[in-house]
Amino acid sequence: MSRVVVTGIGVISAIGNNASENHISLQKGITGIGTAQFLNSKYVDELLFGEVKLSNDALFSILEISVDSRLTRTELLAFVAFQEAIKDAGLSKEELQDFETALLSATTVSGMVEMEAIYADANTNTEPSPFVSSYRSGAHTLQLAKNFGLRGYTDTMNTACSSSANSIMQGARMLKAGKAKRAIVGGVDSLAKYTVNGFNSLQIFSDEITRPFDANRKGLNLGEGAAYLVLEREEDAVGKTIYGEVRGFGNSNDAYHPSSMSPEAIGVRGAINGALETAVISPSDVSYVNAHGTGTGNNDYTELHGMSQIFDAVPPFISTKSFTGHTLAAAGAIEAVYSLLSIQYQEIYPTFNWQSQMPEFDLKPQLDFVSNAEVKHVLSNSFGFGGNCSSLILSKV
Repeated sequence: MSRVVVTGIGVISAIGNNASENHISLQKGITGIGTAQFLNSKYVDELLFGEVKLSNDALFSILEISVDSRLTRTELLAFVAFQEAIKDAGLSKEELQDFETALLSATTVSGMVEMEAIYADANTNTEPSPFVSSYRSGAHTLQLAKNFGLRGYTDTMNTACSSSANSIMQGARMLKAGKAKRAIVGGVDSLAKYTVNGFNSLQIFSDEITRPFDANRKGLNLGEGAAYLVLEREEDAVGKTIYGEVRGFGNSNDAYHPSSMSPEAIGVRGAINGALETAVISPSDVSYVNAHGTGTGNNDYTELHGMSQIFDAVPPFISTKSFTGHTLAAAGAIEAVYSLLSIQYQEIYPTFNWQSQMPEFDLKPQLDFVSNAEVKHVLSNSFGFGGNCSSLILSKV
């Protein structure tokens, strides 16, 4: 069966507006979490966020195409990362328009970023706002397809924080099954009142930069961003830059609780074991783990508990959410890009802001940047509300 390889990447987050800027911030240990400048929320003065450091107008100015409609911040972030990915892969207009080019994107926020407009449109008899068509979950995917001229299969994933990991998984499966020649996969989420208020009601925000896997972790910081990967079969990628292979993937839903994972780590173990099985590698082959690592009590405990049951010796593990914040549906794709950068440059990035070891485990995350590392297989975890757990194995070719 053909290997599925990554021939293009694009990413925008709180630590950079493209892949190169993100890479430099990871190497230098520069966090993007701080006071939000563009989010309209009463919590801006109380909480920290991983906000992209560009206004909507600045995001719009980056676009190299003409758009024929007003775009939400969600759509603008998606357009910037998507544009970088297809340019990086060298996809032509004809290839984009090919019916065998699939687009699988992910989001949870979508047009809900325009909360005031949604409320006004639902309670007025006047002309609707320009954002009416953006409220549905798949709106940003349709805008990408429309403005970049895609005509093939499109789909939108919404499985909470595992959404874009699932879009990568589905794209790889389509290529392996011969259902597409290439797939552009990833996801996007923007900061919005809707999610800020929702997570605040769960009381899982930290009032400082998050500390993944720390004994005194307080919770998460919300972030925003987007990332896309271009997937192709290896035989169709001759002469192209190959960042790595999507070698394995697993998905498991423990159905334990709407916003928590089972303390027995049923979903975590199911996703990781599924990824190892499809990759046809053993746990000892994993070079390091790009953990979900949100900095919340339930997630960090459950993830380490699950890994401790799978690995005889848990490999080095990191969480980059103390750099970017938790970008929700975009997290799986952003962290897949980071995993591919580590494979390309043979390096491991640090976990930022960790201070003290969790008493339940004799484990601590990777704290220092490592160059000249031997990175062959990276396990990247993404776990969502409702127990929707997904894991990817990204490998050196």
